[in-house]
Amino acid sequence: MTEVRHALGDAARRLGDRVDAEVLLQHVLRRPPSWLIAHADDVMSLADEQAFVELVRRRLAGEPVAYITGRRGFWSLELEVTPATLIPRPETELLVELALARLPEDRAAGVVDLGTGSGAIALAIGTERPHARVLAVDASAAALEVARRNARRLCIPNVRFVEGDWLAPLAGERFDLVVSNPPYIEADDPHLGQGDLRFEPASALASGADGLDDIRRIVADAREVLLPGGWLLFEHGWNQGEACRALLQAAGYREVFTAQDLEQRDRVSGGRRPD
Repeated sequence: MTEVRHALGDAARRLGDRVDAEVLLQHVLRRPPSWLIAHADDVMSLADEQAFVELVRRRLAGEPVAYITGRRGFWSLELEVTPATLIPRPETELLVELALARLPEDRAAGVVDLGTGSGAIALAIGTERPHARVLAVDASAAALEVARRNARRLCIPNVRFVEGDWLAPLAGERFDLVVSNPPYIEADDPHLGQGDLRFEPASALASGADGLDDIRRIVADAREVLLPGGWLLFEHGWNQGEACRALLQAAGYREVFTAQDLEQRDRVSGGRRPD
């Protein structure tokens, strides 16, 4: 039988990451972080010890912590994630911030989130702008089911979900804002075979030889669903800001910009449909 502190310390050494070890142990014990400190000398049950060893084994094999626990925090939300969805990342919160800055707090506005995955962006916007009507689109039925479960569990009623390929399901609808975190990695990028990316859906990561195939489609087609003066905002890679601005300008958007993340890397670009 093993004490909590010893189980945690051994796992942290094996993983080379104490945070991962703590998250996995909290998941097994169903306890908050403070409990691990207050009960460091408690002896774990054999069942809990064996379950923890198995989760550590999976992490050592490279499986992302979010897929092991089935949860990932994003914005103010705790989201269910599965291998059918991209794992939400902190840098994508910049896209949410920029979207909220362009949405009124006290009246209705139409928003569409393209490639919603777990629903992270759509649900964050929906919870911060309860008057908005948010439509979340994804080509994956499995991902949409995860997003729907997140919306139900978090009681966010102003987000609806539709299956389809990018803007194809939106014929006849108009929106004040289109947001997306599309695939933007180059198809032959060696990082796709490394780390957590090995376990995430390839269709949500890679997009053609230069990583911009899906962004080209979104930039070209979004004008058809944007209201005059409406905004298009999308995430992209750190080295794609210049190319994304060029695509927006060539398509006739105005007020084109690129925003940098906390590490001072190009992360989100956008533009406004002419009135």
